[in-house]
Amino acid sequence: MTSTPSPRRIQLSHGGGGVEMNQLIQKLFFKYLGNDILLRDEDAARLEMTGPIAFTTDSFTVSPRTFAGGDLGKIAIAGTVNDLAMAGARPQYLSCGFIIEEGLTFSELEQLVKSMADELAKSGAKIVCGDTKVVPKGAADGVFINTSGVGECLAAPNWKSLEAGDLILVSRDIGRHGACILANREGMSLEGNLSSDCATLWPDVERLLNAGIEVKAMRDATRGGLAAVLNEWANGRQLGIDVTQEQVPITDEVQGLCELFGFEPMELANEGTFVLAVPKEQGDAALEILRLSQPTAAIIGTVVEQHLGKVVLTSPWGSQRYLELPKGELLPRIC
Repeated sequence: MTSTPSPRRIQLSHGGGGVEMNQLIQKLFFKYLGNDILLRDEDAARLEMTGPIAFTTDSFTVSPRTFAGGDLGKIAIAGTVNDLAMAGARPQYLSCGFIIEEGLTFSELEQLVKSMADELAKSGAKIVCGDTKVVPKGAADGVFINTSGVGECLAAPNWKSLEAGDLILVSRDIGRHGACILANREGMSLEGNLSSDCATLWPDVERLLNAGIEVKAMRDATRGGLAAVLNEWANGRQLGIDVTQEQVPITDEVQGLCELFGFEPMELANEGTFVLAVPKEQGDAALEILRLSQPTAAIIGTVVEQHLGKVVLTSPWGSQRYLELPKGELLPRIC
């Protein structure tokens, strides 16, 4: 009888600065993430950039680390690249910090790093510097990833430029990521094709900008979902936003899960869906561009001069209610 060998695991020595750490960097991180800047292996990356830049940082702790449509590595890259894209910036350079718990298997870490490399290719961004720390077992939940990013600003969308008459669009159906994580957390196996929308948004944004679309405002609808974005815009600009409920794209799987648990789909998190506002005369052109990648993209509402600071949702039956800013903790560890 032969025994199954134990999987190789991360040890404290892999964060100690010696031979083991050097091998981890060379044989894993450099193997998948290597580029001309990172492979200089210096304490700081020297970059050449001109003009205004956008700069962002985020930390990622999603649980479970692997889910339908993505994993922690993919979401770490997409999340930071998307923050740059929403600022109208072409993603260029990222940093990456790993906090790894002793005992994590090499195979899982390798899969996460491979996912990061695959997602970087979609925007052309590069990881140019990084850091690795290994903490004792029990001091972290497997692995945490921090990424920061800089990009070249090609536009400057800002909710302060919103005006009455502007149209509100979503880039695809909403609530997928939150619903997917909820289903995983509850151990549910659902009929249909429920998966996270986790994706890099820069290609969509680049097409909009290249087509001359005047994007007034953009925001990826992550924690708090569509409801949070629209309320932040309405309250910040002190204008109203009217939303037609029938126009908001929601899949049957997401709607069914929300009905089962009593959640509002417009409050669920997304990781590859963004909200944008454009002038009325450019709404159809913007929608056509978005539908090149996502047929479910839709025009869902209008900026108005009534009910200032509020978002009003009109139902298919003509009744109206406020779509309020989400309260409380709906779903832990969604990113």
